[in-house]
Amino acid sequence: MKTQHKKITIYQVAERAGVAISTVSRVLNDSPNVSDQTKKKVTDAISELNFRPQVSARKLASRKPQMLAIAVPSFTTPFFNEVLKGVKDQIQEMDLDIIIYNTGSKNPDLAVENFFDRGTADAIIAISINLSESVHRQIQVSGIPTVLVGTSHPAYDYYELNDYSGGFMAGEHLITEGFKTLGVILPAIETKASTERLRGFVDAMKKYKIPVNEKFFIKGDSTKHAGFTEESGYEAIYHFKEMGEFPEAIFCLNDTQAIGALHALNQLGIKVPDDLGLMGYDNIKFTRYLDLTTIDQQMHKVGILATKRLAEIIKNPSSELEQTKIQPILVKRNSTRKVT
Repeated sequence: MKTQHKKITIYQVAERAGVAISTVSRVLNDSPNVSDQTKKKVTDAISELNFRPQVSARKLASRKPQMLAIAVPSFTTPFFNEVLKGVKDQIQEMDLDIIIYNTGSKNPDLAVENFFDRGTADAIIAISINLSESVHRQIQVSGIPTVLVGTSHPAYDYYELNDYSGGFMAGEHLITEGFKTLGVILPAIETKASTERLRGFVDAMKKYKIPVNEKFFIKGDSTKHAGFTEESGYEAIYHFKEMGEFPEAIFCLNDTQAIGALHALNQLGIKVPDDLGLMGYDNIKFTRYLDLTTIDQQMHKVGILATKRLAEIIKNPSSELEQTKIQPILVKRNSTRKVT
């Protein structure tokens, strides 16, 4: 017969230590209003009984935030993983637990609203999510400390990514390398980031008087993750093949598209960079091993900065807003070396 192990409660700890339940609660929540002698009695009782307080009970007894929610359209793509790694590396210095809330790519605003209705989080980092007015009101009413990453809002601390600058930088790089006809692999679903990257890229072409031929602006068929996937990049290359014409260089609006595109080009016997220049965006870890030129958004660093800032807001809610635009960095590699 199995022995049933009865769960140890705060009441038994109080009885063993010879103190009130409220005193045990104060010790669990690091209250300064407990003498060292009493604190030792309680901690000894906790150790002897092997007591493990429930997180929910501690949360109810404490006014400090204890649950950090990361709202993100996807936690399986390399781009968002880099941000999450930064958060993970920094969160160890904060007394917070993490939950990751996947909003999806198609209607993240509604997903965030539903999340708020559950009342789960004490603090939030929202990644690549434009706050609707209703979500903004929910945050304001709840008073939940919030930091935005990848987007901006005048009422919040944020780390916005300068996608226009990154797109311009990509176009300027390809042009100065000597490529005369340029193409773009677009996502299946238009996003603010893709629109700004494309706008910057086209403006660079106009500045250097390179013809903007939109027949070379191609989408893949896959709508997963809004089309920022390997499948989408792979499919787009075959659309170029069906059209019967390739530009001299192709700019992919993220690195995962570029990885799929590179695979398709290899299948077709088109060599990079000998036959065609190829460029990505994000500087995810894999790109260095593919020798892929890309744009670095410093996402790991941004994850660290956002988490540090959240800690500051929790400590001092009335501190001045910190609103930063992150400048991207061009990472030159062999995939865009113009072969003459």
